[in-house]
Amino acid sequence: MQGVITKSTGSWYQTQTPDGQRYDCRIKGKFRIKGITTTNPIAVGDLVDFEIEPEQGTAVITTLHPRKNYIIRKSINLSKQAQIIAANLDQAILVVTLASPRTSLGFIDRFLVTAEAYDIPAKLVFNKLDLFSDEGLEILQAYKAIYENIGYLCYEVSALEGTNIDTVQALLKDNITLFSGHSGVGKSSLINRLLPELDLRTHQISEWSDKGMHTTTFAEMFELPQGGFIIDTPGIRELGIIDIEKQELSHFFPEMRERMHNCRFNNCRHINEPGCAVLDALEEGEIEPSRYESYLSIYNGNDTRS
Repeated sequence: MQGVITKSTGSWYQTQTPDGQRYDCRIKGKFRIKGITTTNPIAVGDLVDFEIEPEQGTAVITTLHPRKNYIIRKSINLSKQAQIIAANLDQAILVVTLASPRTSLGFIDRFLVTAEAYDIPAKLVFNKLDLFSDEGLEILQAYKAIYENIGYLCYEVSALEGTNIDTVQALLKDNITLFSGHSGVGKSSLINRLLPELDLRTHQISEWSDKGMHTTTFAEMFELPQGGFIIDTPGIRELGIIDIEKQELSHFFPEMRERMHNCRFNNCRHINEPGCAVLDALEEGEIEPSRYESYLSIYNGNDTRS
């Protein structure tokens, strides 16, 4: 039988067949020794074959189909290994907040670089619009301008008040969409607005750290009534870049990618080389300094700051 992984709890995987039947599956040990260096050999969104175990009501996954794409990050406790967050995506939405807790520009950039590297269209949703002062709204517009100027679509919402939720619903129709972001940015609250019947658990922001407290403990895929699926994932405190070579990194910054072929040297690192079109654009104000700082941070391996 064939199905899509809709939930992963680490040791068990819920699989849904095309006719809507769901089975609890486990994996055979061979998945762990096939050169797969991720902490999770199977991820939500994966297409698999499985066999039902007689008289037990469970199943065993026998085959993992090739992935169209995936979002991956370094494992925090196992720096040489990686964790696949989700696979076979049509798009990824990063839920961003500018307060309680603040999402840094560096974190946004690392997420976008990862999405670019695996050919996943990414969009930014700025949540908690209801908390913004006039000054906060000005900062929001400045943040949005950074990303809209290089081609990323940005949206302003309030999961608490329901502001612009219909716009997000339209984005999701007939797509498999990953929702990601720091703990506490309101992913679960936003999904509850989109699918009220789920009633996902939400939690208050930790007062002493201003960090979100994890409410989603494992990845799970939910079907949308208008067509398509949402993949909700545990909040990410840090996002480490993996499997991107230094010489390839500039390819995943759109504003650098469109200028790099004008550099004097084919192997330009865009750091201190003469005749660098990227550095010229930076000096002329055509490339945002925060984006270039993120490039240098990732290039130099300082890529897990939250």
